[in-house]
Amino acid sequence: VQLQASGGGLVQAGGSLRLSCASPGRAFSRYVMGWFRQAPGLEREFVAAITSSGVRTYYADSVKGRFIISRDNAKRTVYLQMSSLKTEDMAVYYCAARDYSGSYLSGRADEYDVWGQGTLVTVSS
Repeated sequence: VQLQASGGGLVQAGGSLRLSCASPGRAFSRYVMGWFRQAPGLEREFVAAITSSGVRTYYADSVKGRFIISRDNAKRTVYLQMSSLKTEDMAVYYCAARDYSGSYLSGRADEYDVWGQGTLVTVSS
């Protein structure tokens, strides 16, 4: 599966942004999908994940209640709706896919098999 992230940009603190991650592959619907982010000088960190069916989601504490992950398997796309953005949310955001059909959702980057190219989110104060 290949992943193409988009939707990043410049937004003011308190604003909203929606990221998308599309995959042309037919196998998209069997993959767990995740979003991670990496700020300059920091390690890549987990943001959110969603099961292949879209029934279960999992969030990092830092974004819980502000971000929503969703997916549309017919469109082979996963989304990250970000609201109430803070300057500390500024980072390059990556989508990732894990070839796993179970209900367990991992926040570990090394458990994801395929990565998109990243999209930059800039939050101004």
